[in-house]
Amino acid sequence: IFSFISVGELAAPILGGVLYKKAGNAGVFGLGGAILVIDFLMRLLVIEKKSAARYSEDLVVDDHAQRRNEGDEEGESSEPASEEQPLLLGTEKDEYEVPPNQPRWVQKFPFAYCLKDPRLLTAFLVAFVQASLLGSFDATVPTEAQELFDFGPLKAGLLFIALDIPYLILGPIAGWAVDRYGTKPAAVIGFTYLVPVLILLRLPHRGGMSQIVLYCAILALCGIGLAVIGSPSIVEASQVVQKYDKTNQGFFGANGPYAQLYGCNSMVFSAGLTVGPLLSGALRDKIGYGHMNLAVAGLALITAVLSFIYVGGTPESLKRLKR
Repeated sequence: IFSFISVGELAAPILGGVLYKKAGNAGVFGLGGAILVIDFLMRLLVIEKKSAARYSEDLVVDDHAQRRNEGDEEGESSEPASEEQPLLLGTEKDEYEVPPNQPRWVQKFPFAYCLKDPRLLTAFLVAFVQASLLGSFDATVPTEAQELFDFGPLKAGLLFIALDIPYLILGPIAGWAVDRYGTKPAAVIGFTYLVPVLILLRLPHRGGMSQIVLYCAILALCGIGLAVIGSPSIVEASQVVQKYDKTNQGFFGANGPYAQLYGCNSMVFSAGLTVGPLLSGALRDKIGYGHMNLAVAGLALITAVLSFIYVGGTPESLKRLKR
């Protein structure tokens, strides 16, 4: 899902550049308004599972089967641990159990208690940095293309195709890898990979077709990294919140904390889309495009280190060092 969201974010400059060239501001804002109307109508047509269950026996059966399976899993996890099965489940339950007598503001907004978890905070940081990187490209690629190659809005927008294609193709593959190998490898490898690639953006300079090809090639390499870091944040956050929800039945209400999670994740992602262009644009004006990307690469490196420590749980080697 996030690969399509991010591709939409990156594709906007292409469409905006084409429309601005052909139809001016009226075409750009007209298309934006039309897309919002379509989005609103499609949201009205969405049928929630609970509403659909009243009209479909299959959904009712599936829901009962899912609850029964969850009950079986809980029953299995409550069995006494043998010598072959250490007391990991009990330890995990203690870790995610919410103590009684929480403050009133936590009872009103129970998701706030989850925000003390470093795994969840790191997942939000990953989402924030990912969105900041997207916003950084939006803000700096057109201006750098204009300065280096004298590109107008249309040609500058077309440069984003180099970012979009790897993201669109590799996004689902990266999501499969997260499902198979977990969130930590994708987050650590993705952000670590982006560090040297972002630094390479300082290489293109004024010139002809060879410099344009070089810039597009580096942007394509950045698109690969963006595809890899697209999935871990929301998957990691969902896993953490799910553990809190299962451990504390009823604490988060009948529907659980998932809408609050997605709302907070969207808020963090939107904050990244806001801060990214502002920060990268200011840094580009102050210290230049190359040094700006060096600073962004440093942010990616910090995120990779924090992802290694917290995403997917702290490694056993680090836990032993703390002891």
